[in-house]
Amino acid sequence: MEQIRSFIAVELPEELKRDLTAIKLQLQSVSRAPVKWVDLQGIHLTLKFLGNIDASITGKVTETIEEAVQGVHPFHLGAGGLGVFPSMKRVQVVWVGLSGEVDRLSQLQQRIESGLAPLGFARERRPFTPHLTLARIRDRATQNERQELGKLIADTSFETGCRIRVDTVHLMKSQLTREGPIYSRISSVKLK
Repeated sequence: MEQIRSFIAVELPEELKRDLTAIKLQLQSVSRAPVKWVDLQGIHLTLKFLGNIDASITGKVTETIEEAVQGVHPFHLGAGGLGVFPSMKRVQVVWVGLSGEVDRLSQLQQRIESGLAPLGFARERRPFTPHLTLARIRDRATQNERQELGKLIADTSFETGCRIRVDTVHLMKSQLTREGPIYSRISSVKLK
């Protein structure tokens, strides 16, 4: 059986990708921490990471998404504010926050999560925290570098007027290459 590394996501508007690139360049110019920055042309809002799945079940996954979006109307999100996981003193991930109809996004994510459980996909143990990942700190980063990056993030503001219209959910394929992941759509389901 062919295995496909996959996830379920919402794609982002080009205007937001440009704004995210600007804040990434600003942070890169100041930060000395060893960081792996996300390729912002491929950035997306992940609703569920599936991992490696049999290609034969992509149809069932798409049907599950179709059922999950029943009765869910398009809605809008905003993006802004910088944060980190797990804490400013022990930075591992740098992210941009989401605002707007986040409760509707969380409900949609929960419906997808519940629908996938009968197909054998484990429920995420951590609560869903909507965000856009900008960077991951490399393991070799020292505690001091992590703290300095945390202070930089805390002292940097980021706001954008760009709105994200959530009207389609995509089942995505991720091919890992030396240059970074290549994303492609397997299927798309519109919110009505």
